[in-house]
Amino acid sequence: MSNKNQIRVHRGAHQEMKSSLSAEARLRLVSYNIQVGIETNRYRDYVSGSWRHFLPCSRRQRNLEHIANLIRDYDIVALQEVDAGSLRGDYINQVEYLAMRGNFPHWYLQINRNLGRFAQHALGLLSRIPPQEITEHKLPGVVPGRGAMVARFGSGARPLVVVILHLALGRRTRNLQLEFVRELTKDDRHVILMGDFNCEAEELMRESPLVDSPFIIADESLHTFPSWAPQKKLDHILLTHHFPIQQAFVLENATSDHLPLAVEVELPHELKKSLVKG
Repeated sequence: MSNKNQIRVHRGAHQEMKSSLSAEARLRLVSYNIQVGIETNRYRDYVSGSWRHFLPCSRRQRNLEHIANLIRDYDIVALQEVDAGSLRGDYINQVEYLAMRGNFPHWYLQINRNLGRFAQHALGLLSRIPPQEITEHKLPGVVPGRGAMVARFGSGARPLVVVILHLALGRRTRNLQLEFVRELTKDDRHVILMGDFNCEAEELMRESPLVDSPFIIADESLHTFPSWAPQKKLDHILLTHHFPIQQAFVLENATSDHLPLAVEVELPHELKKSLVKG
Protein backbone atom coordinates (compact mmCIF):
# COMPACT_ATOMS: atom_id res chain seq x y z
CA MET A 1 0.00 0.00 0.00
CA SER A 2 1.51 3.34 -0.98
CA ASN A 3 0.56 6.96 -1.54
CA LYS A 4 3.68 7.64 -3.58
CA ASN A 5 1.78 9.77 -6.10
CA GLN A 6 1.41 12.41 -3.40
CA ILE A 7 5.11 12.46 -2.50
CA ARG A 8 7.97 14.44 -3.91
CA VAL A 9 10.90 12.02 -3.93
CA HIS A 10 14.50 12.68 -4.85
CA ARG A 11 18.09 12.11 -3.96
CA GLY A 12 20.27 15.08 -3.28
CA ALA A 13 23.04 16.65 -1.30
CA HIS A 14 22.35 18.07 2.13
CA GLN A 15 20.04 21.03 1.74
CA GLU A 16 17.19 22.67 3.57
CA MET A 17 13.82 21.11 2.83
CA LYS A 18 11.55 23.57 1.07
CA SER A 19 8.08 23.35 2.52
CA SER A 20 4.80 25.19 2.24
CA LEU A 21 3.87 24.06 5.76
CA SER A 22 4.51 26.05 8.91
CA ALA A 23 6.93 24.63 11.47
CA GLU A 24 4.00 23.79 13.76
CA ALA A 25 2.17 21.85 11.04
CA ARG A 26 5.03 19.68 9.84
CA LEU A 27 7.29 16.96 11.19
CA ARG A 28 10.73 16.32 9.71
CA LEU A 29 12.17 12.86 10.23
CA VAL A 30 15.50 11.15 9.54
CA SER A 31 16.46 7.50 9.88
CA TYR A 32 20.17 6.76 9.67
CA ASN A 33 22.33 3.68 10.23
CA ILE A 34 25.63 5.43 11.03
CA GLN A 35 27.79 2.26 11.27
CA VAL A 36 29.31 3.56 14.55
CA GLY A 37 30.85 6.49 12.67
CA ILE A 38 32.90 4.35 10.29
CA GLU A 39 33.43 5.70 6.79
CA THR A 40 32.86 3.08 4.07
CA ASN A 41 33.34 3.92 0.40
CA ARG A 42 33.70 0.50 -1.27
CA TYR A 43 33.18 -3.17 -0.51
CA ARG A 44 36.85 -3.80 0.20
CA ASP A 45 36.65 -1.31 3.07
CA TYR A 46 34.73 -3.96 5.02
CA VAL A 47 37.95 -6.01 5.08
CA SER A 48 40.64 -3.34 5.15
CA GLY A 49 38.75 -1.28 7.72
CA SER A 50 37.34 -4.10 9.84
CA TRP A 51 39.68 -3.17 12.70
CA ARG A 52 37.68 0.06 13.18
CA HIS A 53 34.81 -1.99 14.61
CA PHE A 54 37.10 -2.89 17.54
CA LEU A 55 39.65 -0.10 17.93
CA PRO A 56 39.58 3.73 17.96
CA CYS A 57 39.96 5.61 14.68
CA SER A 58 41.04 9.24 14.36
CA ARG A 59 38.54 9.91 11.55
CA ARG A 60 35.52 8.74 13.54
CA GLN A 61 34.99 12.03 15.37
CA ARG A 62 35.25 13.96 12.10
CA ASN A 63 32.55 11.70 10.68
CA LEU A 64 30.34 12.32 13.71
CA GLU A 65 30.74 16.07 13.19
CA HIS A 66 29.61 15.66 9.60
CA ILE A 67 26.60 13.61 10.66
CA ALA A 68 25.64 16.21 13.27
CA ASN A 69 25.65 18.94 10.61
CA LEU A 70 23.58 16.76 8.29
CA ILE A 71 20.77 16.06 10.77
CA ARG A 72 20.50 19.34 12.64
CA ASP A 73 17.51 20.61 10.59
CA TYR A 74 15.19 17.75 11.58
CA ASP A 75 12.72 17.22 14.41
CA ILE A 76 13.15 13.51 15.18
CA VAL A 77 16.18 11.41 14.25
CA ALA A 78 16.29 7.60 14.53
CA LEU A 79 19.83 6.22 14.73
CA GLN A 80 20.96 2.64 14.27
CA GLU A 81 24.40 1.09 14.81
CA VAL A 82 25.56 3.65 17.33
CA ASP A 83 28.02 3.00 20.13
CA ALA A 84 27.10 3.94 23.68
CA GLY A 85 30.69 4.61 24.78
CA SER A 86 33.32 1.91 24.40
CA LEU A 87 36.97 1.50 23.43
CA ARG A 88 36.37 1.52 19.67
CA GLY A 89 34.73 4.95 19.87
CA ASP A 90 37.19 6.52 22.34
CA TYR A 91 34.54 5.99 25.03
CA ILE A 92 32.26 8.60 23.44
CA ASN A 93 28.53 8.12 23.81
CA GLN A 94 27.72 8.77 20.17
CA VAL A 95 24.04 9.55 20.74
CA GLU A 96 24.85 12.16 23.37
CA TYR A 97 27.62 13.58 21.19
CA LEU A 98 25.33 13.98 18.17
CA ALA A 99 22.63 15.52 20.37
CA MET A 100 25.05 18.12 21.71
CA ARG A 101 26.62 18.93 18.33
CA GLY A 102 23.26 18.96 16.54
CA ASN A 103 21.54 21.04 19.24
CA PHE A 104 18.90 18.45 20.06
CA PRO A 105 17.48 19.08 23.55
CA HIS A 106 16.26 15.50 24.01
CA TRP A 107 18.15 12.24 23.41
CA TYR A 108 17.97 8.63 24.49
CA LEU A 109 19.88 5.46 23.76
CA GLN A 110 18.99 1.80 24.07
CA ILE A 111 21.85 -0.70 24.35
CA ASN A 112 20.89 -3.96 22.64
CA ARG A 113 24.21 -5.81 22.68
CA ASN A 114 26.63 -4.95 25.47
CA LEU A 115 30.20 -6.20 25.04
CA GLY A 116 31.45 -4.07 27.90
CA ARG A 117 34.44 -1.82 27.25
CA PHE A 118 34.95 -3.28 23.76
CA ALA A 119 31.60 -2.43 22.11
CA GLN A 120 28.12 -1.28 23.11
CA HIS A 121 25.72 -1.67 20.18
CA ALA A 122 22.73 0.66 20.53
CA LEU A 123 19.80 2.47 18.98
CA GLY A 124 19.51 6.22 19.41
CA LEU A 125 16.81 8.87 19.46
CA LEU A 126 17.37 12.60 18.95
CA SER A 127 14.37 14.90 19.26
CA ARG A 128 13.29 18.52 19.42
CA ILE A 129 10.01 17.38 20.95
CA PRO A 130 10.04 16.21 24.58
CA PRO A 131 8.98 12.56 24.80
CA GLN A 132 6.37 11.72 27.41
CA GLU A 133 7.48 8.11 27.67
CA ILE A 134 10.21 5.85 26.27
CA THR A 135 10.14 2.08 26.57
CA GLU A 136 12.69 -0.54 25.55
CA HIS A 137 11.77 -3.87 24.00
CA LYS A 138 13.81 -6.93 23.05
CA LEU A 139 12.90 -8.29 19.64
CA PRO A 140 12.43 -12.05 19.18
CA GLY A 141 15.22 -14.03 17.56
CA VAL A 142 17.61 -16.92 18.09
CA VAL A 143 20.58 -14.55 18.29
CA PRO A 144 20.00 -11.88 20.97
CA GLY A 145 20.86 -8.24 20.45
CA ARG A 146 18.01 -6.76 18.41
CA GLY A 147 15.63 -4.29 19.98
CA ALA A 148 12.90 -1.73 19.46
CA MET A 149 12.76 1.66 21.14
CA VAL A 150 9.27 3.13 21.51
CA ALA A 151 8.87 6.86 22.18
CA ARG A 152 5.53 8.53 22.87
CA PHE A 153 5.09 12.26 22.28
CA GLY A 154 2.23 14.59 23.18
CA SER A 155 -0.23 14.86 26.03
CA GLY A 156 -3.41 13.85 24.22
CA ALA A 157 -5.30 10.58 24.31
CA ARG A 158 -3.81 9.66 20.93
CA PRO A 159 -0.08 10.47 21.13
CA LEU A 160 2.55 10.30 18.45
CA VAL A 161 4.29 6.93 18.72
CA VAL A 162 7.73 6.54 17.14
CA VAL A 163 9.35 3.09 16.98
CA ILE A 164 13.06 2.81 16.15
CA LEU A 165 14.20 -0.56 14.80
CA HIS A 166 17.15 -2.48 13.44
CA LEU A 167 15.80 -5.81 12.20
CA ALA A 168 17.48 -9.17 11.61
CA LEU A 169 19.14 -10.27 8.39
CA GLY A 170 17.11 -13.49 8.05
CA ARG A 171 13.56 -13.29 6.70
CA ARG A 172 12.03 -15.74 9.18
CA THR A 173 13.39 -13.90 12.22
CA ARG A 174 12.62 -10.54 10.65
CA ASN A 175 8.99 -11.52 10.20
CA LEU A 176 8.78 -12.58 13.85
CA GLN A 177 10.11 -9.16 14.78
CA LEU A 178 7.67 -7.34 12.51
CA GLU A 179 4.78 -9.34 13.98
CA PHE A 180 5.99 -8.29 17.45
CA VAL A 181 6.04 -4.62 16.41
CA ARG A 182 2.62 -4.81 14.79
CA GLU A 183 1.18 -6.28 17.98
CA LEU A 184 3.01 -3.68 20.06
CA THR A 185 1.41 -0.77 18.18
CA LYS A 186 -2.01 -2.23 17.31
CA ASP A 187 -3.92 0.05 19.71
CA ASP A 188 -2.18 3.26 18.62
CA ARG A 189 -3.47 5.61 15.93
CA HIS A 190 -0.48 7.82 15.07
CA VAL A 191 2.52 5.51 14.61
CA ILE A 192 5.80 5.96 12.76
CA LEU A 193 8.29 3.10 12.27
CA MET A 194 11.86 4.14 11.47
CA GLY A 195 15.00 2.16 10.94
CA ASP A 196 17.15 -0.33 9.11
CA PHE A 197 14.71 -3.10 8.19
CA ASN A 198 17.30 -5.16 6.28
CA CYS A 199 14.79 -5.89 3.51
CA GLU A 200 13.43 -4.30 0.38
CA ALA A 201 10.29 -2.18 0.42
CA GLU A 202 8.44 -4.68 -1.79
CA GLU A 203 9.00 -7.53 0.66
CA LEU A 204 8.13 -5.36 3.61
CA MET A 205 4.76 -4.21 2.31
CA ARG A 206 3.69 -7.27 0.30
CA GLU A 207 5.25 -10.35 1.93
CA SER A 208 5.61 -9.58 5.64
CA PRO A 209 3.31 -9.32 8.68
CA LEU A 210 2.73 -5.67 7.70
CA VAL A 211 0.56 -6.73 4.77
CA ASP A 212 -2.94 -5.30 5.33
CA SER A 213 -1.61 -3.23 8.23
CA PRO A 214 -2.48 0.47 8.62
CA PHE A 215 1.05 1.45 7.56
CA ILE A 216 2.10 3.14 4.35
CA ILE A 217 5.70 3.43 3.23
CA ALA A 218 7.21 6.81 2.53
CA ASP A 219 10.18 5.65 0.51
CA GLU A 220 9.28 2.81 -1.82
CA SER A 221 11.52 4.02 -4.66
CA LEU A 222 14.52 5.23 -2.61
CA HIS A 223 17.77 3.23 -2.44
CA THR A 224 19.99 3.59 0.62
CA PHE A 225 22.56 0.76 0.44
CA PRO A 226 25.45 0.62 -0.22
CA SER A 227 26.08 4.32 0.18
CA TRP A 228 28.70 4.57 -2.58
CA ALA A 229 26.46 2.90 -5.22
CA PRO A 230 22.97 2.49 -3.74
CA GLN A 231 21.08 -0.45 -5.20
CA LYS A 232 19.00 -1.74 -2.27
CA LYS A 233 16.11 -0.25 -0.28
CA LEU A 234 16.90 -1.38 3.27
CA ASP A 235 16.15 1.73 5.35
CA HIS A 236 12.53 2.78 5.70
CA ILE A 237 10.07 5.12 7.35
CA LEU A 238 6.54 3.75 7.66
CA LEU A 239 3.56 5.71 8.92
CA THR A 240 -0.06 5.05 9.70
CA HIS A 241 -2.20 6.65 7.03
CA HIS A 242 -3.16 9.69 9.11
CA PHE A 243 0.08 11.49 8.14
CA PRO A 244 0.01 13.23 4.72
CA ILE A 245 3.52 12.72 3.31
CA GLN A 246 4.99 15.83 1.70
CA GLN A 247 8.56 14.88 0.76
CA ALA A 248 10.92 11.92 0.92
CA PHE A 249 14.68 12.24 0.42
CA VAL A 250 17.81 10.17 0.41
CA LEU A 251 20.61 12.45 1.56
CA GLU A 252 24.04 12.03 0.01
CA ASN A 253 26.56 11.22 2.71
CA ALA A 254 29.78 9.21 2.81
CA THR A 255 30.22 8.51 6.52
CA SER A 256 28.51 5.10 6.63
CA ASP A 257 27.67 2.19 4.37
CA HIS A 258 24.01 3.37 4.51
CA LEU A 259 22.55 6.64 3.28
CA PRO A 260 20.26 8.64 5.58
CA LEU A 261 16.57 8.69 4.71
CA ALA A 262 14.58 11.88 5.37
CA VAL A 263 10.81 12.40 5.25
CA GLU A 264 8.58 15.39 5.88
CA VAL A 265 4.95 14.83 6.88
CA GLU A 266 2.03 17.02 7.80
CA LEU A 267 0.90 16.50 11.36
CA PRO A 268 -2.69 15.38 11.98
CA HIS A 269 -4.78 18.16 13.49
CA GLU A 270 -4.94 16.66 16.98
CA LEU A 271 -1.15 16.31 17.14
CA LYS A 272 -0.53 19.90 16.09
CA LYS A 273 -2.06 20.99 19.40
CA SER A 274 -0.21 18.53 21.65
CA LEU A 275 3.36 18.56 20.28
CA VAL A 276 5.69 21.34 21.35
CA LYS A 277 9.04 21.63 19.59
CA GLY A 278 11.99 22.79 21.63
